[in-house]
Amino acid sequence: MADPTLLILPGDGIGPEVMEQVVRIIDWFGEKRDLKFDVKIDLVGGAAYDAHGTPLTDETMDRAMKADAVLLGAVGGPAYDDLDFSVKPERGLLRLRKEMDLFSNLRPAQCFDALADFSSLKKDIVAGLDIMIVRELTSGVYFGEPRGIQDDNEGGRIGVNTQRYTTNEIRRVARSAFELARRRNNKVCSMEKANVMESGILWREEVTWVHENEYPDVELSHMYADNGAMQLVRAPKQFDVIVTDNLFGDILSDCAAMLTGSLGMLPSASLGAPGENGRPNAMYEPVHGSAPDITGQGKANPIACVLSFAMALRYSFDQGDEATRLEKAVEKVLENGARTPDLMGLDGGTPITTVQMGDAILGALNASL
Repeated sequence: MADPTLLILPGDGIGPEVMEQVVRIIDWFGEKRDLKFDVKIDLVGGAAYDAHGTPLTDETMDRAMKADAVLLGAVGGPAYDDLDFSVKPERGLLRLRKEMDLFSNLRPAQCFDALADFSSLKKDIVAGLDIMIVRELTSGVYFGEPRGIQDDNEGGRIGVNTQRYTTNEIRRVARSAFELARRRNNKVCSMEKANVMESGILWREEVTWVHENEYPDVELSHMYADNGAMQLVRAPKQFDVIVTDNLFGDILSDCAAMLTGSLGMLPSASLGAPGENGRPNAMYEPVHGSAPDITGQGKANPIACVLSFAMALRYSFDQGDEATRLEKAVEKVLENGARTPDLMGLDGGTPITTVQMGDAILGALNASL
């Protein structure tokens, strides 16, 4: 049987640096756990624009569609700020999400015990936090038409974006959230703005329909998204799985991310519908951006990218035990006090480099055998 295929797109900024550590871990699983992958490496974002004049070539898009999973680093940077909107690095990422139909974005927010003091919130508020935000990723205001900027014929301009959702788009991401909840604590909170937006009314009605007709065993609650943001910083452990639309999911997941203390710690998965082989189209990426201010300095935290690969092991390759092995290795490294600069706020001491963090995780993996 052929090895599963993994397309790696390191991207821009710190993307290549953190991805280098992930590749070392992928190699470790091949050597020590007989879990081998057919790995291909390609370009996306600014790196692709520099080489080809486009943030994503048709050839790379085709490779992504054929791969069992895509692992992406980060895109963007100030060098590309003046490019036309159509060729900005982020357009490559959006094209991948859209054409792969990655409608369900999974953003876990987990606070490791070793980092509970690092959160900006009190320790008792975040200690033991483990929530999952499911964000609809391929529709809503980021993709709706009409959109654009036009003259208003009175000397000014009008910016237009359209919030649009269909029954199918809402129901399929709701199913994704309910399925996840069944494997966790069996609770879903759906967030929207049904009090002021027709799309929010439809969202609430369709999520309720899926619950009543397909997942009555899962506890469902509804919350306005602005209240949800407040509750995330007031009492985040009340939540298990949160499902919400593209715009609110973008905002709420970043809010939840900072509960854990650092964006450098958090992975994500973007999943589509299962294909003929049973695997969904899937792309895994760290939540953090390209961090151009620390690029090339060995300061980047690779943990979010490493944990993104752990999510790939779990959701694309049915290797839950090996995903847990990797997650526990990361937890052990943090318990032992290893800290990249982004995690130095309260601990003092000397930070380690990106490569040294990779070394530490590999050491913990070896110790797990």
